[in-house]
Amino acid sequence: MGKPTGFMEFSRQERTYAPASDRISHYNEFVNGLDDAALSRQGARCMDCGIPFCHSGCPVSNVIPDWNDLVYKGRWKEALEALHATNNFPEFTGRICPAPCEAACTLNIDDVPVTIKTIECAIIDRAWEESWIQPQIPSRRTGKSVAVIGSGPAGMAAAQQLARAGHEVTVFEKNAKAGGLLRYGIPDFKLSKSLIDRRVAQMRAEGVEFRTKAHVGANVDAKELLKKFDAVLLAGGSESPRDLAVPGRELSGVHFAMDFLGQQNKRVGGEGFDDIDILATGKRVVVIGGGDTGSDCIGTSVRQQALSVVQIEILPKPPEKEDKALNWPKWPNKLRSSSSHEEGCERQWSVATQSFFGKNGKLQGLNAIKVDDKMQPIKGTEFVIKADLAFLAMGFVSPVKKGLLESLGVSLDQRGNVAADFDGFATSVSKLFAAGDMRRGQSLVVHAIREGRRAAAAIDSFLMGSTVLPR
Repeated sequence: MGKPTGFMEFSRQERTYAPASDRISHYNEFVNGLDDAALSRQGARCMDCGIPFCHSGCPVSNVIPDWNDLVYKGRWKEALEALHATNNFPEFTGRICPAPCEAACTLNIDDVPVTIKTIECAIIDRAWEESWIQPQIPSRRTGKSVAVIGSGPAGMAAAQQLARAGHEVTVFEKNAKAGGLLRYGIPDFKLSKSLIDRRVAQMRAEGVEFRTKAHVGANVDAKELLKKFDAVLLAGGSESPRDLAVPGRELSGVHFAMDFLGQQNKRVGGEGFDDIDILATGKRVVVIGGGDTGSDCIGTSVRQQALSVVQIEILPKPPEKEDKALNWPKWPNKLRSSSSHEEGCERQWSVATQSFFGKNGKLQGLNAIKVDDKMQPIKGTEFVIKADLAFLAMGFVSPVKKGLLESLGVSLDQRGNVAADFDGFATSVSKLFAAGDMRRGQSLVVHAIREGRRAAAAIDSFLMGSTVLPR
């Protein structure tokens, strides 16, 4: 794959960002892509590994060496076919996936993996520019109907696959627009919502019906869907956030991260909302949690012109560089800095919040303490962080039970997710299936797309006795 000596001839070259001083003034994407010649060289770096460990690193099972080689040779349309063979939405993964494939790349042993994510994004962006992507209308209709609850990446992937198999597919989304957390969780500067809109338009042309503001379990009866449709897929998110049960949690100014991020996305998208504005403008912000959600809170706060931003994490600071002999080709624990961190943020590790404090019901800061490697408080290390806003970005524990899941009476696993295996995706309720974060718990967009595709194949087999859909 690629040029046999390419990895020795060409250095790793990655996309660049617009200067932080420019990009923090807007909510648009700010990544500068590579030109065709540079992309060809990067594709040439893909080695003829024998065992392509990038395959094991990629949850969606992308055939990465194939499209690297095709880009190297300038055969872009064939590269698109290889890319779409396993991934319905490469424009999403090419922007927001953390690229475990690159961590697994053989060249990552020397810290110079092939720029897989960059090449992936370039292929799909070029395909849209060249109008190569068109609706795939099924040649026959099966007469079977499927309801998909949730329009995030798992729901969208499943719906598109099932529609292409000839089924009548209806997607139910509780919000005003489709996309799930892609639209209401990921900031616009990381993922333009126009990318979601054009995929929704494609899917509508393929026969998928989207019903928005249709909250199943609230204003739509879940049991009625089971009666009306031949199969129902639960593809909602893991939306119960991990809370912080410490004194002062009730103070005004302490918010879950998704309330803040979703609200800003609605502003950018021109949607109204009934909640009180959560704005970081001119305020001291503390972000509690060191993951991607916390990073998104930082970038959004900076764009809202926060006075200061501090991010605290209870875990110890990761090493600058992983031990390849122990970690490769697995996803390593090492220090990662996002584009949002580069825009202005103080980061602290091994810090636990003991309480929030304030005056007249409003947050003024938090009492913190350093912790050891076992996350136990270290006496004498107490300190105060002043804050007007605190965002809880500590992950999610399970899907919301009230409404949809309670009304269906579906069985849950030990973690509180919907119980369904990775082969059949069937739940304890007849005709009811589950995929994505609602089944596996909070995870990556690549896992969601893969689950949606596999669930679609399982549902097609359930309805028709067999399936030709890829798993």
